[in-house]
Amino acid sequence: MRMESDTFDELDLKLLCALEIDGRASFSRLGAVLGVSDQTVARRYRRLCAEGGLRVVALRDAERLGQDQWMLRLRCVPDSATVIADALARRQDTNWIGLGSGGTEIVCMTRPRRPGDHDDLLLGRLPRTPSVVEIRAQQILHRFYGGPNGWLRKFAVLDEDVTEALLPRHESPAGPARIDPEDEALIAVLERDGRAGYPELQRATGRSESAVKRRLATLLASGAVYIDVEYHSEIFGFPLAAALWITTTPAALHTVGEALAGHEEVAHAAATAGPSQIVVTAVTRGTAGLYAYLSGPLGRLEGVQHVEATPFLRRVKQLTYQPPGR
Repeated sequence: MRMESDTFDELDLKLLCALEIDGRASFSRLGAVLGVSDQTVARRYRRLCAEGGLRVVALRDAERLGQDQWMLRLRCVPDSATVIADALARRQDTNWIGLGSGGTEIVCMTRPRRPGDHDDLLLGRLPRTPSVVEIRAQQILHRFYGGPNGWLRKFAVLDEDVTEALLPRHESPAGPARIDPEDEALIAVLERDGRAGYPELQRATGRSESAVKRRLATLLASGAVYIDVEYHSEIFGFPLAAALWITTTPAALHTVGEALAGHEEVAHAAATAGPSQIVVTAVTRGTAGLYAYLSGPLGRLEGVQHVEATPFLRRVKQLTYQPPGR
């Protein structure tokens, strides 16, 4: 992988990779492992945020928390999909929203925090939206790749010793991953800015700085929460993203999913309940790259019976949403 930009270079790519590994690492720590000054890291970070779409945020891991996740496919009347997609993007329980099929289809992942949120969206709001002519909802059953595993790690941009030095060291707590009611104020800040400093977290929660550090370390170590990054993949030559709806034989489901997890083009792969057994988000260098992937690595997988591809005309929301015109 290389940067294909007049603005960004290899150091920017390495910084993105480092942030995928530890999004809360200090500029001084990042500079030490990358071999540059902390001022250089800070300057590159600010430019990536301003011009490369970089955002570092905390996410709740629905799979680790035992919460439902759904992939939605909404077929809309012409000229309405953008408005509906923007409305979905404003919701806190949605991400990875894209427009496909000539602008008449919306692909969206939902992570309802309470059962009522799911019912409100799928049984209430969307069916009552006249512009939505078809709703397909597939529940996610198992994640093969994605979540805390960043896509850029597949390209081994950083040396192994650098990666090892950046890996957070958290002692795994006993018991299942959970988020307590008193954690909400802490997580709310980190969902806006995953690099928020401890003084800010202390003010938001009313806890001591040491208590905030301990609780955040516990949440991260348990997997209840993880720090993730978003960015514009086109800055290093990968402008096209597509949702792939894959049908397999039941016996091949897990084998195919595990194989997909190792493909460089795959940023997310999960088993689903519904018409297709696996849904994938693939990122490629363009339509030729998508064709090469469909006819090559994916097409050669034994057990794959059918593939439907939905290239995104526009990615409306990744992890965060920036309203049009802002």
